[in-house]
Amino acid sequence: MAKAHLIVRSKLNNFTDRQAFDDWYRLERLRDAVKGFRAERGWRSWSRTNPLVHFAVYEFHSPEEAEAALDSAAFDDLVAEFDRVWGSRVIRTREIFETADEVTTSYAE
Repeated sequence: MAKAHLIVRSKLNNFTDRQAFDDWYRLERLRDAVKGFRAERGWRSWSRTNPLVHFAVYEFHSPEEAEAALDSAAFDDLVAEFDRVWGSRVIRTREIFETADEVTTSYAE
């Protein structure tokens, strides 16, 4: 069974919001979303290309689990909380990716 990742791309409208957004995601949001989505794990990153772009990635055992997360009451609650805190200051998109191939290597060889 292929793993899947739900990727949430957030683009801030104003750089002055970045620190507050970063703190909120680090201290609250990531943990709450992993728990609410029932994801295996989650992580987040800031774009080096555009410092206003933030990615949150949630890993699931299957695409069906990722799809179920987007169709859950927890998702609705998370969206409502995000909108309450950030409103129109942040634009979001969401996509589910299914793992097609994976290669691992050891640089210790």
